[in-house]
Amino acid sequence: MKKSEAYKAGYKNICEIGKERIRRAANKIKEEKAEKAKKEGLFTEFKDEQDYGFRVYRLDSSNMQDVYYKPQDYNQAQLDIFADNVKEDRSAEDLVAQIMLDWGLELSLPIERKNIAGKEVFAVAGDSLYCCFDKDIDEAFAKEIAKDQPMRIVFRDKGFKDDTAKENVKQLLKQLAPQSEMKVI
Repeated sequence: MKKSEAYKAGYKNICEIGKERIRRAANKIKEEKAEKAKKEGLFTEFKDEQDYGFRVYRLDSSNMQDVYYKPQDYNQAQLDIFADNVKEDRSAEDLVAQIMLDWGLELSLPIERKNIAGKEVFAVAGDSLYCCFDKDIDEAFAKEIAKDQPMRIVFRDKGFKDDTAKENVKQLLKQLAPQSEMKVI
């Protein structure tokens, strides 16, 4: 409602109000914890390692390209549309969320960004799921990621140097991290 106090304060919908309330509650909790620690004489040693962050998701269509045609409906000149099966406007975070949902993982699990061999890796719940969507995935990277022994590893199909690298990475992970399940999107 355009006449409401919240709308006048700049909140366009109830979701915006909810996000602001969560931010304010987190700040209040932080202040109270620091105040309590100071009162109890723990201030010099007190480190607040609580995660006060939150994520907001919105429902959208799949991150994958829609494919409506049969192979015979395409000609050789059109094959470049299959070079990437992920929609252009999707971010790495979008892909991680979809993969988590596909594997039945809760979206509230912690997600950490790591740098492994110069590539960005999203580590979900420690070593439960690793996702890497960077380019030039090769055997050297597979050796580095296998050291962490993640339960699941997901790569983007166009991220491999070529089909040979893709197969070599798959075989190398089977050898070095046999319990790891590899998936390519």
